[in-house]
Amino acid sequence: MKLTFKLFILIGLLTFSQNSNAQFFKKLADKAERKIEQEAENRAEKRINDKIDKGFDGIEDEIDGKNKDESTKKSDKTSNEEASENQTKKPTVVWSKFDFIPGDTVIFEDMPSNDEENGEFPSRWDLVKGSAEIAEVDGELVIMFIDGGSIIPYLKNSDEDYLPEIFTIEFDVWFEKRTSTANRYFISFKDKKNQHRTSNFNETLVVYPNGLEFLNTDKRYPGTEANSWSEEPTGQWRHISIAYTKGKFKAYMDDTRIINIPHLEKNPWGLTINGINDKMYLKNIRIAKGGVKYYDRVLSEGKIIVNGIKFDINKATLKPESMGPINKIYQLMEKNPELNFSVEGHTDSDGGDETNITLSKARGKSVMEKLISMGISENRLKSDGFGESKPIDNNTSPEGKANNRRVEFVKF
Repeated sequence: MKLTFKLFILIGLLTFSQNSNAQFFKKLADKAERKIEQEAENRAEKRINDKIDKGFDGIEDEIDGKNKDESTKKSDKTSNEEASENQTKKPTVVWSKFDFIPGDTVIFEDMPSNDEENGEFPSRWDLVKGSAEIAEVDGELVIMFIDGGSIIPYLKNSDEDYLPEIFTIEFDVWFEKRTSTANRYFISFKDKKNQHRTSNFNETLVVYPNGLEFLNTDKRYPGTEANSWSEEPTGQWRHISIAYTKGKFKAYMDDTRIINIPHLEKNPWGLTINGINDKMYLKNIRIAKGGVKYYDRVLSEGKIIVNGIKFDINKATLKPESMGPINKIYQLMEKNPELNFSVEGHTDSDGGDETNITLSKARGKSVMEKLISMGISENRLKSDGFGESKPIDNNTSPEGKANNRRVEFVKF
């Protein structure tokens, strides 16, 4: 009995010991498993965090790189823009396509003046064919061609060559709405009434509403055909300028040179203006001779007399055709920085003394300010005006008055 009980007790103890050890090892295993799982979780979390950090680092690097690139690009763009701006920066405009300089001395001038009788034939002209009359357009007297007509300046000894070897011709023409190609002017450089037997100059300048063309009965000069714009401006005045210098022939419409012939084979003698079609008007006709280069005038006379700078009637507003001589003055001052000018306005005797003084001063100032705006330093220029007090020609003829209406650049 005692033995059986002891054995039972021993078996129980062993069983208890086994159970206890099992529980212990189980707890130990559970703890180890939890530790392993925790470490695995930590490693996984670390890997995730590392990936996140790496991702953020990459994003930051990308952002930094992008910002750097953008900064570089912006810098490059700024540099490119500055370079482009420097490359595209426009120089001072000197109207190289409008190098027209009027002659020094007016030998024929017709505005026409208020002395003309509306409806009569223009008194300073002679008729070749057709018809022409004085008419009033927008309150201004003009020459009107009626169904076409040809006129010539009424001059003494007009059968002789009255155009010098250096001369300029200017006039304004008006075109109504163009209905056919017949609406144009023919400008011939001989008097077709008095010189048709003596002059063999057959060249003709054709003036269209939108351009110029130079024709010859024997040949066509290169580069003079169909010189016009695609646009066809009508119903407005167009200013035509012609310059002839010992064989060189240039023709301009408004502020653009269109015809440029280096050598004409014959010598112009006179002028015939032929208007084709009706409602065609003509005004401000001027023939002038000359001239001497501006720099030579300054050296010999100490001043430059310019009657080709034009203004609106009774105003100091410059007309576009004035830019030819103004550009030449600008170029002269640019090349010769020691030259300083007093820009002085002068008028003819029409109008009151005080009005003419005020107008001449305003015109001198207007030209001075134009030169300053083109880049000439202010300390190299000043302006004044003397009205009609210093005439250089008579005030009894249109030509004399035209010579008195001038701007002088006096060296100081």
